[in-house]
Order: sequence, then C-alpha cells, then structure tokens
Amino acid sequence: MDDRPIGVFDSGLGGLTVVRQLMRQLPCEDIIYFGDTGRVPYGTRSPETIEKYAAQDCRFLIGKGVKFIIAACGTVSSVAAHVLSCLPVPAVGVVEPAALAAVKASGSKRIGVAGTSATINSGSFKAAIEKLEPGAKVFQQACPLFVPLVENGWIDTDDEITRLTAERYLQPMKEEGIDTLLLGCTHYPLLAPVIGGILGPNVALIDSGQATASYCAEYLKSRDMLAPGGKKGELKFYVSDRPGDFSKVASMFLGQEIDDSVCKVDIEQITGSIC
Repeated sequence: MDDRPIGVFDSGLGGLTVVRQLMRQLPCEDIIYFGDTGRVPYGTRSPETIEKYAAQDCRFLIGKGVKFIIAACGTVSSVAAHVLSCLPVPAVGVVEPAALAAVKASGSKRIGVAGTSATINSGSFKAAIEKLEPGAKVFQQACPLFVPLVENGWIDTDDEITRLTAERYLQPMKEEGIDTLLLGCTHYPLLAPVIGGILGPNVALIDSGQATASYCAEYLKSRDMLAPGGKKGELKFYVSDRPGDFSKVASMFLGQEIDDSVCKVDIEQITGSIC
C-alpha cells in the first residue's frame, strides 16, 4: 500500500475532469491538483515554452511528495511527453490511454481527433492511433475556441454561440463518416452534450480524462500502490493565479462544490532538475 497522493496538473481547469474520474474510480486516494491558471492556455505556446511549463509543474508536484503524476493536458502530453519520461515517479499523459480507448471503440476505424492547435500540430494522437491500428483513418481538427468557451461556462446545448462554433469545427469530420471522436483536451468532455448532439448517437465520444484515470487505477493496483481502504480521499488545489475564480468554476468540472482553500503558487520560482 502507498498512501502518498496522486499528482495531477493542467494548464488551467480542464484537468479537473481527470480528477473527477479519479474520485469515482479511486475514492480512497488523496489527490493534489495544480492548475496553471496564470499561464493558460498552453495550446497556443511554442514547444519550448510548453516544455518549460511542464517541467515546472512536475517539479512542483514532486515537491509535494506525490507517488504518480498525470499530465492532464493534451498539449503537454503531445508536445512535451519526454519530460514525463525522466521523472523520479511514474507518470502518464493522456495520449496513449485515450488512443487505446478510441481504437477499441471504433468499428469502422474512421476516427476523429479534436484538440488544441498545438496538440493537432504535433500529430501525437494520430500517430498513437495508427501505431495501435495501422489501418485506421484518422481525421484531425484543431478547436482553439473550445477551451475559452468551457472556462467561461458556455457549455449548454442551447447556447447558440457554442453550438455554431462546434458545428463549424466538427462538420468536416462528420462528412468523413467518423464513428468515434477522441476528445483530445480535458476541457472538451464538458462540451460532450453539444458535440454529441451535432455528431449523433452513432459516434462514440472518447473522454481522454476517463481513459487516463483508468490507466492510473490499473497501474497503481498492479503494483500494490493503492492507498489503504476505509477512508475518503482528500483533495488539495493549487493554482498560479486568481484562486477565487478557480473555486467558482471548479465545481462545474468536478460536479460538486469545493471550499475556498485553494492556494496560489508562484510557479515561475520552481526551478531545479527533475531527472
């Protein structure tokens, strides 16, 4: 058994969808979440900047004594996955678990990928899917407006701006006849009702956060690293800017209210080697 917490980080709020899945699958685990709200979004940054941010985020969580790190960010997982490979604790991004879930779900092997600009430009999800299923046809679409829509709470199916934006992004993949859409950013599951309404009931939506939480659960279980049972896991939240705003919106992602004990961190001061 291992009662150290699980560490999760993201550029902002989207990674809370992973936390929500971890809470469901591993209710006894303590979780430390860092949201880099002062530097969001990562998806429009250069690869060098994304790598720097990812390293600082990982250093922060390692300093909190975590036993496992999840990069709950499609951009980091796609552009700076090598940062995760040299950590002193096991770590995973969202690419491989989500790609595996998409391949398993697809009957026709015509799979769409929606993600940030950096994620789509990296081609990471496409490469992972094609490695698992060489005959797959993968259709990618950058959806840069999805993150600000979600973080501003514009997620209702009857919101005309959100619906029209999603239709504009998704129409090309719909015309290609995809039967599965991989949501390659952890913000996007909040838009699943909107996306599902556009693509129809015959297109499976793959929640990268859910797939990654399942991977974490299996990893910890197989190595006897689960926390002792009989207790409810504790959540701790850290952000790099505006803790009050985080508290207000976080409940939407988690599906439950959180208290105001969100701590602000000067992430730029986190330095030193992680390898």
